[in-house]
Amino acid sequence: MSDKPSAQRGKEQSNRSARDSSLAGDSGHLVVFDTTLRDGEQSPGISLDVAEKLEIAEQLARVGVDYIEAGFPVASQGDFDAVQAIARSVGNAPDAPAICGLSRTQLSDVDRCWEAVREAARSRIHVFISTSPQHMEHMLKMTQAQVLAETRGGVARAREHTDDVEFSPQDATRTPLDFMLEVLRAAVEAGATTLNIPDTVGYGIPWDFGALIQHIRKEVPGDYVLSTHCHNDLGLATANTLAGVQAGARQVEVCVNGLGERAGNAALEEVVMAFRIRPDQFPGVTTTVHTEELARASRLVARLTGYPVQYNKAVVGRNAFAHESGIHQHGVLADRSTYEIIEAASVGQIGRQIVLGKHSGRHAFANTLDKMGIHVQGDGLNQAFTRFKELADRKVEITEADLEAIVAEELGQDLVEGFHLEALEVAGGTVGMPRARVVVSRSGDKVEAAAEGNGMIDAACTAIRSATKVESRLIGFNVSSVTGGVDALGDVVVQLEADGLKVSGRGVSTDVVEASARAYLAAVNRLVRIRARNEQRELEIGP
Repeated sequence: MSDKPSAQRGKEQSNRSARDSSLAGDSGHLVVFDTTLRDGEQSPGISLDVAEKLEIAEQLARVGVDYIEAGFPVASQGDFDAVQAIARSVGNAPDAPAICGLSRTQLSDVDRCWEAVREAARSRIHVFISTSPQHMEHMLKMTQAQVLAETRGGVARAREHTDDVEFSPQDATRTPLDFMLEVLRAAVEAGATTLNIPDTVGYGIPWDFGALIQHIRKEVPGDYVLSTHCHNDLGLATANTLAGVQAGARQVEVCVNGLGERAGNAALEEVVMAFRIRPDQFPGVTTTVHTEELARASRLVARLTGYPVQYNKAVVGRNAFAHESGIHQHGVLADRSTYEIIEAASVGQIGRQIVLGKHSGRHAFANTLDKMGIHVQGDGLNQAFTRFKELADRKVEITEADLEAIVAEELGQDLVEGFHLEALEVAGGTVGMPRARVVVSRSGDKVEAAAEGNGMIDAACTAIRSATKVESRLIGFNVSSVTGGVDALGDVVVQLEADGLKVSGRGVSTDVVEASARAYLAAVNRLVRIRARNEQRELEIGP
């Protein structure tokens, strides 16, 4: 926590914001604003805890984004805690991104947002309100005059806290142009330094969206950065974003892997690589993104959210640099540029692979993780190393991708008072009912349970439910291979629901049944942890 006087911190933030505004204006620097932890987490079924959000935020810092929108602090205590933790740690690292929180225009919301982000070296408050007739009539129940008043009040309150204030008229592309311009002018007059134009429902078409950005630049006076926030309902999020930049926007709001509400947002990796590969279309536009970190960010987000990356996903998909056609293979072997416009290593898709085996020691393990940019200490490192040794006995080589999966699994575990899988035995086949026997421990006490199921995985999970006595409903199950080969690690993510809570868990193993059992138990641990935390808060608050 900073001990600088608020006036001094405010002055420093003012200087930084002035510098950033200059970068985003005349020099052509494009501000990359990542909202994976806010809009991305709003994807159905995704629920990240504080530790997972911190891990993603640390990787986004390594990617080199300018802003991390860390969450919506007023939405829940968990969201507030995560935003505050990111502001305190990631937001104060050397060359840290600025940390942003989202807020409605209500003054109490704005104040709560500031409390969450204020300890970062650079903080932004992002204020929004809906402006389309559909939203004003059916959601806000407000008139245009009321929306204008809310805009002025919310932005002005944010400006009292920081001179880095962003404003968004939600559902901008379905808002009557004259009214949207009036709202944007009011926001600038109240102190907004960034105007974000959200295509909230993915309604925009590239040439039309570009024209809108150009018109706003012409009709709304003031010293501000114009930003895009495009959704992918028509598959045009990246195209609309690029059209906006070509028309003069100098901030892009994006998500890793294109996550986000419904069909998602513009994908960070697609937008950034478009500028890198086609500078002729965007003369002078530059970013500070370290593109070689994009694939790692993609894999990390996929594992922690449980949202796999489609094989043919641009830039980071498994098939992005694969060639099946004989003609294509011949061309690429002769010269990569015949059928590849992106060098795989430039986005971290290939390159030096670190390989460890069962004879590798703790020092080599920790050193390898450190070189990969994964910093784990204490119990987390011990737990990850134990799992590494277990898996190294079954798998000849442990690759960099395997290590990432192992650490992702172990960091998702509750290391205190959690259930641990001591033993798993399963039987199945074409004859007889599949069955499983498990032994789980908690605080030194071991419990054994057996169950039958419609498959070995179902039997194992049913046995765990019986042993832990934690009732829940399985709502999601995903299994993928971390690497290739017959000894590849299976990476399983399950999602459970109980009493309105949705949680996810991850497990990795060369045995997919074991990986599934570990993932299920990890989700149970998270469910138990959240319930305990909620009960503690109720006790602290009192009747």
